[in-house]
Amino acid sequence: MRVRPWTRKKKRRSEKGQTNHEALRHDGSILSTDLEENLDFFRSIYADSFDVTIRSFLIGGKRNAALIYIVGLSNVEEIHEHILEPLMQEHEAGSDSLFTSLKNKLIPVVDMGEGHTRDECVEHLSTGEPVLLIDGEARALFFGLQKWDKRAVEEPTAETIIRGPREGFTETLTVNSSLIRRRIRNPGLKMKAISIGRQTRTKVVVAYIQENVDSTLVEEVFNRLQRIDIDGVLESGYLEEFIEDNPYSPFPQVINTERVDIVAANLLEGRVAILMEGTPFAIVVPATLATLMQSPEDYYQRFIIGTAIRWLRYLFVGLSLLLPSLYVAVISYHQELIPTSLLVTIASSRDRVPFPALVEALLMEIMFEILREAGIRLPKQVGAAVSIVGALVIGQAAVSAGLVSSPMVMVVAITGIASFATPRYTTGIAFRLLRFPIMVLAGSMGLVGIILGLIFIVVHLCTLRSFGVPYLAPLATTQVAEFKDVIIRAPWWKMDRRPHFTGKHNANRMGPNLKPDPSKGGEK
Repeated sequence: MRVRPWTRKKKRRSEKGQTNHEALRHDGSILSTDLEENLDFFRSIYADSFDVTIRSFLIGGKRNAALIYIVGLSNVEEIHEHILEPLMQEHEAGSDSLFTSLKNKLIPVVDMGEGHTRDECVEHLSTGEPVLLIDGEARALFFGLQKWDKRAVEEPTAETIIRGPREGFTETLTVNSSLIRRRIRNPGLKMKAISIGRQTRTKVVVAYIQENVDSTLVEEVFNRLQRIDIDGVLESGYLEEFIEDNPYSPFPQVINTERVDIVAANLLEGRVAILMEGTPFAIVVPATLATLMQSPEDYYQRFIIGTAIRWLRYLFVGLSLLLPSLYVAVISYHQELIPTSLLVTIASSRDRVPFPALVEALLMEIMFEILREAGIRLPKQVGAAVSIVGALVIGQAAVSAGLVSSPMVMVVAITGIASFATPRYTTGIAFRLLRFPIMVLAGSMGLVGIILGLIFIVVHLCTLRSFGVPYLAPLATTQVAEFKDVIIRAPWWKMDRRPHFTGKHNANRMGPNLKPDPSKGGEK
């Protein structure tokens, strides 16, 4: 548990024999009735901070008060209009206390709160809420008058689709929560906020639909988040590493996405979403390999098209993982599997190549990964051109120089294109990394090495869990009824129940007898 500097002061003063109340009042934990004492505290902790403003004034020309706010985080125009201007005017004294009159009559601000500690004041100031202190009152008022620059809601560039919503999350938490609320208009959608980070105090929101989710899952999510004790959290990737079940696995165990529709769909299935201030990426748990291989567009197209595209995706993932290894194994150990005419062509193309097939494959794959990363890091205007031109020029130059063969360039190109078919970057990069050890096994033991590598991967996947849910569910758990949303994409009127591991508490998600009846198509 962290200890703030003023908490340390409390301990020292207690040791000198002061009462607990006096210690708390002097160390800054609770507000004092003396306005100057409170202001001295805030001036000391915000020393050398040009953007923190302390505006002293008289309420009704009689009572000393001070308003503290941070320029750039608070709306200065509304502070003047709704706080300073009403309070500095003369007003009649009523039967209510001044503090009650401020809250109920004088200040026309919708979002208003009350606090009694300096800790609370610091926390609200850090989020852009102005804090009002009044002489003689050991409490403060907070106003929801935040204002800062926001990025507009745009289409996510990393998760593009042909058909579907174009809205993506932004770096503003309130905007992200409102985007989800617009899609799920159910009061059962709960959003609970906590703060993580000793210094950043980043607001993190856990969202779930109460009637769909398992309460133990929500409790586990909060337990893992509250265990995080770190100076700062700047992106949801920080949280991901702290809450995943197996941090040493290359496979992602959470779903991270910028798309609002993906989060809404998973909430409806009984999962939990984690939103964080300062990043457009949301985290959804639990995750399975089947969900990570799905694209939102699978559900927006007709089910026949969605099923065909899903099968192609599985084929491309297999090619991106195994194609270079199969080429190396066949060329090095199993030439009898190649037709004679093709074998002669490959042999002639490899005649000038001084390296074995394994070294050739590793050389080209590493070069392709370098070009891909360079294309991502370069400015958008030149990134795509550099990666494409670089691949063409380097590939042709390598073949002309006799460093690699033409078939190897083609194999690497097909592998690279296939790897782009994976709908999620984190899943695709896991298969990209596993491609290299499988190539080494193929170069060492041929097809036997590939089989051993696949067995190791499958065993590893069988041991993985994501918040208690098997990573290969429903395939490994033989939930046959749920295969209709894994191997195929069944029609919507067939998927009448939520996934077993996440939505079993409210399994039914649609009415009965929704299958279209062609015989009644012309009836009115």
